[in-house]
Amino acid sequence: MSQTSLKQKKKNESGTKYSKDNLETERRRDSEKSGARLSTQMRRADKPNHSLRCCAMRGHLSCRHCLSAAEGTVLLGPCRTIRIYIHMCLLWEQGRQITMIRLPNSSTTSRTSSTSLSQQELPQQLSAQPSPPTPPMSLDPSPPTPPETQPKNGSRRSSKMHENPEAWAHGIVRDVRDSWDTQQPREYQRTPPTEWKSYAQRRALYPTQEDRDCVTDMLRKREEEDDDEAYWSSVKMLYEKTPSCSRPRPPKPKHAITIAVSSRALFNMVDGRKIYEEEGLEKYMEYQLTNENVILTPGPAFRFVKALQHVNCRLRELYPDEQDLFDIVLMTNNHAQVGVRLINSVNHYGLLIDRFCLTGGKSPIGYLKAYLTNLYLSADSEKVQEAIQEGIASATMFDGAKDIAYCDTQLRVAFDGDAVLFSDESDHIAKEHGLDKFFQHEALFENKPLAQGPLKGFLEDLGRLQKKFYAKDERLLCPIRTYLVTARSAASSGARVLKTLRRWGLEIDEALFLAGAPKGPILVKIRPHIFFDDQMFHIQGAQKFGTVTAHVPYGISQKMNT
Repeated sequence: MSQTSLKQKKKNESGTKYSKDNLETERRRDSEKSGARLSTQMRRADKPNHSLRCCAMRGHLSCRHCLSAAEGTVLLGPCRTIRIYIHMCLLWEQGRQITMIRLPNSSTTSRTSSTSLSQQELPQQLSAQPSPPTPPMSLDPSPPTPPETQPKNGSRRSSKMHENPEAWAHGIVRDVRDSWDTQQPREYQRTPPTEWKSYAQRRALYPTQEDRDCVTDMLRKREEEDDDEAYWSSVKMLYEKTPSCSRPRPPKPKHAITIAVSSRALFNMVDGRKIYEEEGLEKYMEYQLTNENVILTPGPAFRFVKALQHVNCRLRELYPDEQDLFDIVLMTNNHAQVGVRLINSVNHYGLLIDRFCLTGGKSPIGYLKAYLTNLYLSADSEKVQEAIQEGIASATMFDGAKDIAYCDTQLRVAFDGDAVLFSDESDHIAKEHGLDKFFQHEALFENKPLAQGPLKGFLEDLGRLQKKFYAKDERLLCPIRTYLVTARSAASSGARVLKTLRRWGLEIDEALFLAGAPKGPILVKIRPHIFFDDQMFHIQGAQKFGTVTAHVPYGISQKMNT
């Protein structure tokens, strides 16, 4: 009788309780029927697609179809108890590959036997019957039971299994699941978010050849960056330790008073000039390149340029945005290879000369107008004569024969009158008709202003700057002072000179009328930074007393000397 018939019988005979013997009898019949079905399956095992080797004598079940069915929990076997048993084993192994499942072996079973072991003897024979050698992956015949769920008494377990096999099997499975749930989960070490590494850092741990090349390039670039950083840090430290590194910006040329100075006027280059005249240009350039780190000594225009810079400083103090300043331009016919020595010398003395003009052997006169030059000073009289003919105020510089002390806080400029500030009209009369005619002419034209000379514009520039200091109540402390040192007589011809300056709107600080006396002793008392005159005998007389002079090649005196 099947299980369904038993359940139907229980429903029909409600209230009737089967005895233990009746239940055992029914179960024995079910097992016999299951054995008969197993024998039928063994006879069908000769088919190639279903090689079932399952017999009571061997006690092995090795059919791959049955095993695949077993994995799907639809198991074939002699009885329901064995199916439950196999199901429980599969749950215990948890995915382990099953190659062979042992079934109980008995001497009383055969291939065609229709009877099977009783349910009461089956568990005992499963544990007592030795099994033949099996592959390494075969299952143990005893049901795997966790230690904490294993019952202490074997008979009690067998009785429960016989009474209610399904409940017994499900109980074991539940105990196994509970034991898995009670096990402590394995803890894996996790990297905190703060320790996460970028892709480049992780890739550096497992570098390839390309990565090694890239790392080498990166290291080289990093070393170069470190070297650059160290260099600029050292430069910054040196800059911070320098007491005064601020360099004022030069004024715009259209507003500035441009003073062009040659290299021979600014520095003493007598030795180089001698080599040029005796050995030629190549030896001269080789000499300059060899001595480019040798500082040049000051020339005749050096103190004048320093005094101009002092005036600029005073003007910037009173007018921070002032553009009407002196702008010095170093203009020379030297080659560019000589420029390094000139730059080193300029920086050594702290001269604020930012604009250079190196013409490489050609005359720089053509660049004077392009630089908007107001005054050109040179040691070459020929170039000065060319500049005068171009209408540019120019003078040839001569150094004093003696060293005298010069004022460092005030620019002092001394001018001759005729053919310097004024035209050479009076000199023409004096040279052609004598002094008597000259005095009569000056008295007759006392109220007629004289025509302007070549340096009249430079005096106007000085007067314009003086007025800026006067506006700030700095007349007594003005850093510019002008002088008129003339051979005229004040009584006979001095009135026309002063009226001409007044008509021009110019002020002269001191007027010295010498009436033909030597100018050298007077100039020693003045100690001007530069003295402009048109006659060489006055230049030579002042030069003997140590005065820095500037000859202006203009007027009838130059024609008579030539």
